[in-house]
Amino acid sequence: MNSAVRKVLRLNTSGMPTQWLSFEEAAVIYTKNLVIWELGDKSLLMRGGINGVGQRSILKMSPVIATVGLNALNRSCVHSFSNRMLFRRDNHRCLYCGYRFSYAQLTRDHVIPRAQGGRDTWSNLVAACKRCNHTKGNRTPEQANMPLLAIPFVPNPFESMFLAQHTVLEDQMAYLEKQFSGRRQWLAA
Repeated sequence: MNSAVRKVLRLNTSGMPTQWLSFEEAAVIYTKNLVIWELGDKSLLMRGGINGVGQRSILKMSPVIATVGLNALNRSCVHSFSNRMLFRRDNHRCLYCGYRFSYAQLTRDHVIPRAQGGRDTWSNLVAACKRCNHTKGNRTPEQANMPLLAIPFVPNPFESMFLAQHTVLEDQMAYLEKQFSGRRQWLAA
């Protein structure tokens, strides 16, 4: 299993996602007995050294763990974002023409352009293909006669954790998607 790609989802005691942990970070939490409950199959294995009698230590970890102690401040990207997260939120669709594009073919578009006071916020940004972004220019969708196909939204903490991680395991997705807002449903089509 490639530990550089797969991570452990950390929750606080109330079940709110707080961060993605590397295998090494999760192992420290397990060895300090800070895990209070866990979800999913303990299929994530970390192999340690070999002791004096020739036995290798093995730590079995779950993909979702709730912990006590110091949780990272909820840096779960609810208010921050990247183009990758924005394009994932919009399912790699241009919200003007509706076609799906690769990452390299998409741009970040300000619904209310910066030239008109628009800001870099989740609710003012959408994925747009280069052609539509160029056509719209420094105008609002109404001014350009290019209506949006969906209203941009601020992801909740569960959606943010999904958007922030490249690879999400099945057990992690099952936990996160129960709290999704449903605002992404039209994009899946």
